[in-house]
Amino acid sequence: MKGDVARYVLLPGDPARVKVIASLWDESRKVAENRQYVTYTGKVSGINVSTTSTGIGGPSAAIAVEELARCGADTFIRVGTCGGYQKDQKIGDIAIATGAVRWEGTTRQYVPIEYPAFSTPEIVMALVEAAERVGVNYHVGITKSGDSLYAGMAFGGYQQSWMWRVPAELDEERRSGLHTIKRRQRRDGSVNDIHSREPVPPTGRLGLLNH
Repeated sequence: MKGDVARYVLLPGDPARVKVIASLWDESRKVAENRQYVTYTGKVSGINVSTTSTGIGGPSAAIAVEELARCGADTFIRVGTCGGYQKDQKIGDIAIATGAVRWEGTTRQYVPIEYPAFSTPEIVMALVEAAERVGVNYHVGITKSGDSLYAGMAFGGYQQSWMWRVPAELDEERRSGLHTIKRRQRRDGSVNDIHSREPVPPTGRLGLLNH
């Protein structure tokens, strides 16, 4: 409900990560828990912030963003993990998304597939500034999201070889939350920890990932 959620919201997928994030704040309290959605609200340097888990995949991420927006949130940052495609990316680096390849179905319920999924520029710049301030290795580029982890994203799934050259990283929730946010004229961004490398061979054919 309004008053329980701050305007700034961090969106991990895993409910367990919500408590970890909130533990780093100056103060925090749990305000809601239902199914895969756990929400904490608190303060960081005097600024009200919230964090809510979105669960796995686009449909649940869209639900989370819809309901958070109705509670007064207007700035959303996806925080999670992803696989890296580019040769210069290392495990433990940070990926900041400028946009997303919409390889899924949820966003088509909002806008046609031709409509681009892009991050809010000032949020991207703020994330880059933060990464430089704390001294982490980071990469800025396009992410790719799909509906199936095993058949389409990683762990032996098939990938189109053009992804070797285009996306910087891949995750499952990014673009669904983004399009829901854009529809409601809110701001968004995405910062993910690269936890694996996805070696898609540039052969011009479908490549089998060995993860």
